[in-house]
Amino acid sequence: MAQKKTKSEEEVTELVNKYGSLIFRISYCILCNVQDAEDAVQETFLKYLTKSPEFNDEEHCKAWLIKVSANISKNMLMFRLRRETVNIDDIENIGIAQDDYEIFGLIMNLPAKYKVVMTLYYVEGYKCKEIAEIIDVNEDTVRKRLQKGRELLKKEFEKEQLL
Repeated sequence: MAQKKTKSEEEVTELVNKYGSLIFRISYCILCNVQDAEDAVQETFLKYLTKSPEFNDEEHCKAWLIKVSANISKNMLMFRLRRETVNIDDIENIGIAQDDYEIFGLIMNLPAKYKVVMTLYYVEGYKCKEIAEIIDVNEDTVRKRLQKGRELLKKEFEKEQLL
């Protein structure tokens, strides 16, 4: 039986420095809570350490980290007993550009399956094909989720305008 190669401290530190904020933003978007998002980031990198996956290239590694963090965040959300609200003031502390505050705040109110797709597309700038590869779904599924997410955002925005 072949042994898995363990990751060095330098490799992990490099990945945390490179992708930690991206992983945090995705987790925060799903969980709407800074402390839970921090826990999800830690769990993601812990899983990276314990699984010691081998990747074809840097994009494969990045996609794996995004998918694992999204899954961990969704699992954490399932076990949360009460729904917490998002403090829009916390957004400035998670590395979101000020121009993106409003859209990010609205995205955070969407159901989880739309949050990741909308964040990757609108905040992180990924294309549909890249998102499909990252979250391991069909490209048409990504487009449908974007379409439905936009519809939900439009309704939410219209509701806010009436208030």
